[in-house]
This record gives sequence, structure tokens and C-alpha cells, in this order.
Amino acid sequence: MNYKLFLVKISLLAVILFPQCASAQWQPSQRYPDPAVRIIDPSFAKYRLPLAKVEKIASGMRWSEGPVWFGDGRYLLWSDIPNNRLMKWDEETGAVSVFRKPSNNSNGNTRDRQGRLLTCEHDARRVTRTEYDGSITVIAESYDGKRLNSPNDVVCKSDGSIWFTDPPFGILSYYEGHVDASELPTNVYRWDPVSKKLTNVAGDVKRPNGLAFSVDESKLYIVEAGVTPRVIRVFDVTGNGTKLEGGRILVTAEEDGTPDGLRVDVDGNLWVGWGMGKEGLDGVSIFNPEGKLIGRIDLPERCANLCFGGRHRNRLFMCGSTSVYSLFVNTQGAPGG
Repeated sequence: MNYKLFLVKISLLAVILFPQCASAQWQPSQRYPDPAVRIIDPSFAKYRLPLAKVEKIASGMRWSEGPVWFGDGRYLLWSDIPNNRLMKWDEETGAVSVFRKPSNNSNGNTRDRQGRLLTCEHDARRVTRTEYDGSITVIAESYDGKRLNSPNDVVCKSDGSIWFTDPPFGILSYYEGHVDASELPTNVYRWDPVSKKLTNVAGDVKRPNGLAFSVDESKLYIVEAGVTPRVIRVFDVTGNGTKLEGGRILVTAEEDGTPDGLRVDVDGNLWVGWGMGKEGLDGVSIFNPEGKLIGRIDLPERCANLCFGGRHRNRLFMCGSTSVYSLFVNTQGAPGG
């Protein structure tokens, strides 16, 4: 029997029987341009760098989420939710280390307009801010006298207000938090930096998940995870930047997978973590502002969330299920994302 053919068959069988092996089997492409970066519509061609490829920069997590870039320190932070830790990747050395453990099963992360870390904590059912000295300030843990569910993803607007989603995923099991009762609907909230109070800005989104502002902050995109198929809704930001109106469906996933977290580039395109649908659709889907699919980045595992970083905000960091990947692209992330 051909020994090389035997090894190939064994490898394929392992991936089929043990999907978690897929990431371990994956290798970056040796070709330029990288075939994993696919042009679906000609308009995406200008965003693909012909001499850039998908790279794996970290592995060994159980469920990666909430990446956030710290340009002043040249490092990336992200959550490994079931392992109850925040992880760190150093751009200069490539070293991966634990930034914080326990993390209260942290999920989404971002930075406020003063550069401080904002974190959604599943287990503690709250949103926190890490101060410059490392101390923790609680931003929000209740609304109308009732505990939040399990804050999921968070963004900070240019006026300093903090917007976050509050689905129940962290209180459904002991894997990403702990089993507990839900006391509130799955709302989307705005935290005011002056009054320090919460406002429910969207109460009709079933299990809201990832969210991101448009470049001019006139719109807010929200992934609705509690419907089948999942959709991405777009709201108009009104009331002098404090309220949401509308909520029309921009993208419907149909049978093509599960949108999760998202970020916006300077041209208004949506870069969306994707997976768990048809085979071959794990990775990132890119939509133009009208909701048309224009590009794909194929990964060997589902991508939950992503962010732009690097010196010029042109390096896309993608949280796969058990790994973190990166890709230089010919655009930049919008400020604040």
C-alpha cells in the first residue's frame, strides 16, 4: 500500500471523526495569493493583498472570543471563555500568555476612548472596565433593579457611551458561565458616560450578539442570534446619538451559517465571523454596506469574532474556535473597532 496515500486517508478520517483535529491539521498556504481569501464579487478584489496569507498566531483554546487590539503595547487580547481566562499575543515576539485568570468567563472586549479595556463577563453577569493601574470598575451589572443576563459584546461610541448586548448564553450552562435564571429580556443597552446610567435602546432583538457602528456612527449593526436563520439588523442612531430606530434586516444567513461578531472597515464594509453552516463556510464573510456578500476568508474552524489591529489597523485578527488567525488586508478598520 502507498504509505503517503495511507497517511492522507488517516488524516482525512481523523478530521471527519474528530472535528477538533481540523485546526491541528491546517497549514498556511504556500501560494500567493492565498486561495483562502476568496473574491465573491469583483468589488472585493481591491481589499485582497496578493502577497498576504492567513496565519495562525495562537492555538490551544476551547472557545476564542472578543479580540481587542492594543496598539500602544503592540499586543492582542482575547477571551478563552470555557477556560475562564483572557489571553495575550505579543506582536514583537509572537509569545502567547495568560493576561488574566480567572476572567469571570469573559466574552466580548473593546477599548473605551481613553484606551481602557472594557470586558463583558458572563459569570459575573456584568460589564467592567480595567483601569490603568489594573483595578476593576463595574460599568453595569443590573437594569431596573434586576440582574443582567450575560453581557456578550461591547462597543464604545466616540462620545464615550458604551453599548452592549445581553443575551442569556452565559447562564445556560456551566461551560461559559453558570446556570442561572434570566431576570430581563435580551436587550441592547447604552451606558451614558455622564449620568452613569443604562438605557434600553433595543428590546425587540431576540438574543442580540455582535454589534458594530458604521463609520459615521449613524447606524448600528446587530447580529440577532435568537432567530432561525440568524440575521444582521441595521438600526438608525437617532436622538442626538442616544437612541435606535428601525432595525431592518440587512443580511439573512439562511442555510449558510452562523454570523456572530462583526467589525466595520473605513469603506463601510462589514467583516463578520461566520460558521456552523454548510461545509467550507467557516471563517469570515465580508458584506458591502448594502448587505451584498463580496468576499470570504476560509478558516478551518468557525470564526466567532474579529477585530482590526496592527500598526496601520490593516491586520485582521480572527478568533477561531480553538485558535487565533490573522491576515493583512488592503483596508483599515474604522476607528473604535
